[in-house]
Amino acid sequence: MARVTLQTVADRVGVSRMTVSNAFSKPGQLSAALRQRVLDAADELGYVGPDPAARALARGTSGAVGILLTDSVTYAFTDEVATGFLGAIADELAPTGVALTLLSTCARDDIVPARDIPLDGAVVYSCDTDSSALAWLRRRGLPLVFVDQAPTPGVMSINVDDRVGAAAAAAHLIDLGHRRIDIVSKNMNGPYGVVLAADADVDKDHHVSRQRMLGWLDALHAADIQPRVVHQPAGSEEDAFAAALLLLSQDDPPTALLCFSDVMANGVVRAAESRGLRVPDDLSVVGFDDSPLAARVRPSLTTVRQPVAEKGHAAAAALTAAIEQSRSGTKARARHIVLNTTLVVRGSTAPPRPATAKKPRRRTPAHPRS
Repeated sequence: MARVTLQTVADRVGVSRMTVSNAFSKPGQLSAALRQRVLDAADELGYVGPDPAARALARGTSGAVGILLTDSVTYAFTDEVATGFLGAIADELAPTGVALTLLSTCARDDIVPARDIPLDGAVVYSCDTDSSALAWLRRRGLPLVFVDQAPTPGVMSINVDDRVGAAAAAAHLIDLGHRRIDIVSKNMNGPYGVVLAADADVDKDHHVSRQRMLGWLDALHAADIQPRVVHQPAGSEEDAFAAALLLLSQDDPPTALLCFSDVMANGVVRAAESRGLRVPDDLSVVGFDDSPLAARVRPSLTTVRQPVAEKGHAAAAALTAAIEQSRSGTKARARHIVLNTTLVVRGSTAPPRPATAKKPRRRTPAHPRS
């Protein structure tokens, strides 16, 4: 069977090649009746339209934007915070017709997604700043928006106020009367084991981890509480389970634990139950994110809500604007947007048992934005 081309359709309808091309890419150039004649002929002949690569080359745009993830692409489909964020981006981009491409930092010598896939711009989502994939996006000169990254001069960024949210979580436990409060977090360097949180080596490239640690310490140190943390790099539910067991086995175990995420908080609850402890009667637990998991588990988690959907919409809108400005040759001022967090009190926190309760005088911490 002979290959069906744009010219084949033009000959069938009796119009020019340009008319057929406009029927697919510039429908406003044709009357509704003529466009329908062209599309009907194309459908009859089995013609699917101009080659996408050729159309992209002609327009000077790929019609796609990337999302760079440090974790594997699987993370985007299994982590409920990530899926909510990506869903909001997709929702924001839907009216534009722009496609969304997930990029991993994983690559082979001959296939480097951040280098090789056609993109008009990219959202860099909580990534290692030393990532070779990020370096490729920068070298390509693509418009970028950073999300959950340290603010960088010249780059638009979207963050939530992790530090204030973490401080509110710690203050909640202090106000309940807890004094032995420890932390279960991730992205820390150094040998595995229990250390004072003030001495923890939080990876400099993980902005969210650093901000949450600073927020917890703002409130706890203001109440003269020296929390401990388990040095560990990862942050899965099983990692949190192991870290909680280690903290609960100390000579002076905590009466409350602050957790980096709701997923880690769920691991902590499981660890407490495995030792015969009841949450919140014997141990209060606070998560972070207010993911769907927080309300689903029992007891439901006290947590810090971050506006995941708002963050996704803001990131997509910022990237769309940056791409349009790049095409027009104008350079907009790179802004740093910070979204508010909210403490959500549920069933996983309560005052400590009377024998351990001693409500301290809490000073309001003052800290610079960082």
